Amino acid sequence: MATNTNTALMSADVEYMVRRGMTKGYQLLSVLTPPLYTALFLTRRGRAHFSINRLLRATWLGGAAGCAGGGVYEYARSSMSTETTIRARRMNAAYNTSSLRADDHATIGAVLFAVLNPALFWSRARVAHLVLGGAGLGTGLGLLTHYARGLGGDAAPRVDMPGPVIPTSPSEP
Repeated sequence: MATNTNTALMSADVEYMVRRGMTKGYQLLSVLTPPLYTALFLTRRGRAHFSINRLLRATWLGGAAGCAGGGVYEYARSSMSTETTIRARRMNAAYNTSSLRADDHATIGAVLFAVLNPALFWSRARVAHLVLGGAGLGTGLGLLTHYARGLGGDAAPRVDMPGPVIPTSPSEP
């Protein structure tokens, strides 16, 4: 019975870490894709063929690739870890206020730009690219805002993390 409980706990920890890896992958490529795509496109084709529609499409496809890549990477990493290691990593992620604040800024930016982008560029791109690409741009800008606030002295407060607890018998929660 204790083995089933530990297996269920490890499975929940792996699922949490995979979701977190997907989020971080989406955030990373949402920051990197727009400037890389713009630089690559302008050096290869020039300014005449650049369009908002293509930039937004590249942004949300880059974010989707980051989400998939982050999930695969984290699953491979977590599935090979021991129960103690994965539990410690999950606890560290849950109590990392800087990472949580970065996620909050990215989410706020994504929602804001998913709504604002279609209002600004309605006739310049398809609706799906406007909403999804706007969310990707907003995620990237929200993440950059988080880092700028951290450099400006508004750092997230530190929280003392309790030690990881792995139950050894079914009676322990």
